[in-house]
Order: sequence, then structure tokens, then C-alpha cells
Amino acid sequence: MTAKRVSRRLTSFLISLLIAWSSLMSQVTTETLLDTVQYTAFKFFWNEANPANGLIKDRSAANGGGGAPCSIASVGFGLTALCIGVDHGWVAREAARDRVFITLSTFWSGPQGTGQTGFTGYKGFFYHFLDMDTATRTWNSELSNIDSALLFAGILYAREYFDSTDQKETDIRALADSIFSRADWEWFRNFSPGLPMEWTPESGFRGLWTGYNEAMIMYILGYGSSTHPLQTGWSTWTSGYTWQTLYGYTYVPFPPLFGHQYSHCWIDFRNLADDYMRGRGIDYFENSRRATLAQQAYCAANPGRFTGYSDSLWGITASDGPEGYNARGAPPAFNDNGTITPTAAISSLPFAPDAVIPTIRHMWNAYGSQLWSQYGFRDAFNLTQNWWASDVIGIDQGPIIIMIENYRTGKVWERFMKNPDIKRGLERIGFSPLTNVPDKNLVPFSFRLHQNFPNPFNNATVISYEIPTNEHVELKVFDVIGQQVEKLVDEVKAPGTYSVRWQADRLSSGVYYYRLMSGFRVESKRLLFLK
Repeated sequence: MTAKRVSRRLTSFLISLLIAWSSLMSQVTTETLLDTVQYTAFKFFWNEANPANGLIKDRSAANGGGGAPCSIASVGFGLTALCIGVDHGWVAREAARDRVFITLSTFWSGPQGTGQTGFTGYKGFFYHFLDMDTATRTWNSELSNIDSALLFAGILYAREYFDSTDQKETDIRALADSIFSRADWEWFRNFSPGLPMEWTPESGFRGLWTGYNEAMIMYILGYGSSTHPLQTGWSTWTSGYTWQTLYGYTYVPFPPLFGHQYSHCWIDFRNLADDYMRGRGIDYFENSRRATLAQQAYCAANPGRFTGYSDSLWGITASDGPEGYNARGAPPAFNDNGTITPTAAISSLPFAPDAVIPTIRHMWNAYGSQLWSQYGFRDAFNLTQNWWASDVIGIDQGPIIIMIENYRTGKVWERFMKNPDIKRGLERIGFSPLTNVPDKNLVPFSFRLHQNFPNPFNNATVISYEIPTNEHVELKVFDVIGQQVEKLVDEVKAPGTYSVRWQADRLSSGVYYYRLMSGFRVESKRLLFLK
């Protein structure tokens, strides 16, 4: 057989493989696709950990291996991912419990002190990067309050998740409380108006955290401490906000999308607002929704003329890129070089599913053979420069698995919001319910009734709906035999998105139905009330 014939057969075989891949990928349902993306992200956190101490790598080669140190933020995301893995049956509860116990024991018993080497942290906070074996400072990294906060979030979620009387689960709760209570937030504030960004033994305190970015959860945790809480700082944080209209959306911007996602991985900001957002008539969830849709609109407009950008292929955030790791975002354009990062779009799924799901499917269908790995989508790609990342990164995989879970079940939000430290932090800052406020910025394209949240619920739940035109609206609740038990809305409404909080404590536990009527359109959904 001639070399030319062999070459032709090989080419034909490869083309057949590509056609088969495309056909298979296009047949995958949305639920299966989301489940697959979550599962592969879970595998990163399970496989790329040291089982002897629970530390998780900052990153790994997409097909396994790599000698990266531990990122404490990756551990925070990973602790939450392990719990999600239990819920989905990807790991036994006992195995996840043991891994979490080992991890928390490592952070509780690790040496704390002011030395430049040989310490895990100081004053209850932890160094950004730790050696995977010794669990002590590496890379001369900083004592990081934001990365410690992301670690604390994962620890507190594990505390809420492992709630049985089993001795090891009881120990997990005790360790979580001890680790979080040890952090001295006022020490880290160091008499500043807000929190400095870091501390090192060599240089002391540096920087100042002002908004808007990923650090909102850090301030809430600091205010919520029962032992060493922040006494001030939130006004400094919000002093950095700007209120802008970008690509048709008015919101507080931060160009890289991770700043609109990290805090929302754990905290359910829907219908909660501080003084700043209350003054603007929206909550932080809505702010992130607008940021997501503004970035989609930016990529559709594609002012940089980058290859591939469209309304179904977008996502700009901090990630690897052709020139290395860097923070990128838009709008406004910030270091944008045509690099698309899967986590940017996927981790906005709860905010804008109609924009995100087609983008996930586009990446899966069009680029799966180059972009997919055993741990899911590689960190980033750049079609303009024909560049594909080799690694996956923990702080990008974490929001993927968590935010998909929040979209599908809401369980992470539901559990985390029960934590007393979180409740205390939100209350001390001044967060309070913000309901029945329309989205004045964006007219919905369709009539839509959303599933209430939480569901099942105890005492109170929130029902959201969208109307595209000015019409009389009725929102009513019925019992299982069709008798009306509550009229929530009965008035003319302007086009917009609305949320109504329903207090049901006077009713008996059971199944109820809520119905939205607007003009000739009717939609109903079922809810479950448990006293």
C-alpha cells in the first residue's frame, strides 16, 4: 500500500471520528451536559488532592499530573464540591466525610506564626499557597484574607452539610467553628478604614480592599465573626462602587466576571440588599445578571474583532492565556485579547441561563475535541491566536460545579444561608429583604413564571416572574383541590421582572400550586410547604 493511500485512509478515518464526535455531542441533553460538566469538575477536586492532608492543587494538567502547590481558595471550593459529589452519588458520604475531616484537621493543627518559613498562617488566616506535603508557606506567598475567606466559605459549608450525630461529623462541625473563630479580622484591618489586601512577614500590610470585586464575601465573613469581628469597613468597600450603563445595562461593573460570581457561589443575594443596592432598587444577584448580559452583548458586538466572539461564544475573566495567567474582562474592555474562559460563562448560569446554556453547548459541540479533558473544559482558549490551555485551575473549576448546582437545586445557597456566622454578617452590615422590585433596566422578551425558591420551604418563599408588556397581572396560590388560599398580585404592572415574598406560616404543610395570569397567558407551578 502506497504512503499516499495510507495518508488518505488516515485522513478519512480522522474526519469520520470528528463527524461521529459532532453527532454524539449534539445529541446530549442539557441535563446530561450539565451533569457531565459538574462531574468532571468534581473529579479535579477529588483526584488532585493529597489524601494524607486534604490539600488540593492550585492547578493541574488537563489530563492529570502537574507539580503545583496547594491553593487555599481551591481547597475552599473543593470542600463544597465534595459535598455536591455526595449529593450526586459520585462519592460515598463516609469517604467525603473522612477527606473533609483530614483537611480541616490540617488547617487547625498547622503551625501559625510570624516566621518566613515553616508556617501555615498567622492570626487565624492562611498563606495563599502551601506546600502540598508539608502544608506550610511556599512561593513566598502572602497571608491572604480573600483566599482565606474562600477557604472559610468552604469550611462553613462543610459544617452545615455534615450535620449528623456521627462522631466524625460532629468533629467536623467543631473544627469548622474553631478554625473560623480563630481568625482575627480586626488585626488584619490594622486600624485602616477597610481591610488591607495582604500581609507578609517581610513587608507587613499592603493594599486596601475597596469594591466592586470578589471580596464581598470576605467582608461579610469578617462582620459575622463571633469572636474577632470587623468593626468597620463596609462603607469603605462600597465607596469604590461606580454606577454605569454599559451595552444597555445599568449596574456596578467589574470587568472580569469572577468578581460577580465568587461571593454568589455560597451567598444567596436574591431579594437581599444593603443600603447601596437598596438605593438603586436592585439586589446583587440582579447586578451580576446585568454584568453577565452586558458581557454577552460586548462579545456579540466584538469591538476588538476577535475570532469566535458572538452571543453564543463569550466569557472573559481571570485565566490562563497565550501570554500567561492574567485578569481580563469586559465591559469596559480590560486586557481583552480574544481569550475565552469557559468558567466565565458557566459560572453565571444562575444569573442568565438563557444566555449561558447555548454557550456551554456551543463550546461542547464545536470545540469539544480540543477543549475537553478528564476534568472538563480546559481553562481557556483563544481562537484568534489558535491557542488552547493545557491546564485546569481549581478556582475556575470550583465556581463551575457550585453555580451549576445552585441553578439545578439551590442546595448550596439553601444550606449556607443557615449558617449563623453568615446571618450575623449580613445583619450587621445592614442587608435586609428587597422584594417586589422590577428590573427597570431590561424589558423581558417573554412571559415567564419561575420556580419558587427555596422549594420545599418553611414559612416563606420567593416567587419571581417576568412580563414583556404592560398588562393586568394576577398571581394566586391554590391548594390541591383548587381552592384559592392567597392572592399575591392583582394589579396592572409595567414590563419587567418581579419578585414576591410569600409568607405561608398560617397554612398547613402540603402541596400547593401558584398561577400567573397576564392577558391571555397563564402559567402554573407546584410548590411544597413544610412546617
